[in-house]
Parts: sequence; C-alpha cells; structure tokens
Amino acid sequence: MLGDEERQRRIAIIREYPVRLRALVGDLTEEELTTPYLAGEWTVKQNVHHLPDSHMNSVIRLKLILTEDRPPLKGYDQDVWAVLADVSATPIEASLTLLTGLHERWANLFVSLTDEQRQRVGIHSEIGEVTPDDLLVTYSDHCDAHIDQIERTLAAADLIA
Repeated sequence: MLGDEERQRRIAIIREYPVRLRALVGDLTEEELTTPYLAGEWTVKQNVHHLPDSHMNSVIRLKLILTEDRPPLKGYDQDVWAVLADVSATPIEASLTLLTGLHERWANLFVSLTDEQRQRVGIHSEIGEVTPDDLLVTYSDHCDAHIDQIERTLAAADLIA
C-alpha cells in the first residue's frame, strides 16, 4: 500500500494532467497532430485520443473493484483502438474536454477511498490481482509516460527543444 504522501502526489498527477496535456498539444495544427514523426510510435493525435480510452477503462476498473467482489477486469488491444475511425475523424478537443471531467471525478474518487477500500482487489485478464493503489500508480505513471512520448514526438519534428 502507498504511503499518504506518495498517494497524494500521484493523485495530484491525475488531477493536473488535463491541464499539462492541453498546454503541450492545444496549439498544434492538424498536420502536426497527424504526422508520424517517429517510426513505430503513435502520432500526437493518436496519443491524445488514447488517453481517455485508457483512463475511462481505469475508472471503470476502479469502480468495479469498489463495488464487486474480485471482479474480472478486461484488457484491450490499445494499438487496434488507436486506428479506429473515431481517432482520425475526431478533433483532439473532444478528448481534451473529456479528460478534464474524467480526471476531476477520478481524482475525487481516489481521494475518497478508505484504507479498507484500497485493499480491495480486481482480477485483470493480463496481469492478475489489481488494487486501487495499483491503478493509481499505473495511471499516474501512464500520464507521465504519454507526456514524455508526445514531447519526444514533438522534438523529432523540431516543434519543441
């Protein structure tokens, strides 16, 4: 189980993430968003649309853990999701707006958890037992990893230093 200080630090990452992401990508052109600057990496637009897909799944997993006894938590193929038609057809503003509300609710839910609730477990189809603290660690790290991935993409395009 996480210590209180570390838990609060990670919840702050979740809470503040939509603002960080918007600051990084909000002024990019459609060409900058959709150009594959790095071989084997997603475009910035694919990254942005991936985030609500992934984070909505995590919120649902958290709620299942909190409301059911050892619920199954299904994985999904994120690379296949990244090439579905909604990704190319939808402006990133839709995902940025979705993340703002989702992250506020998600952070508030994490803050509300009791010690007993943090010990509950779900069974993930790919990794086994998962607790709320496991989700918090995984997805606060996920936020930082995608900021890093987008920054590397933009640096490859000479759009940031």
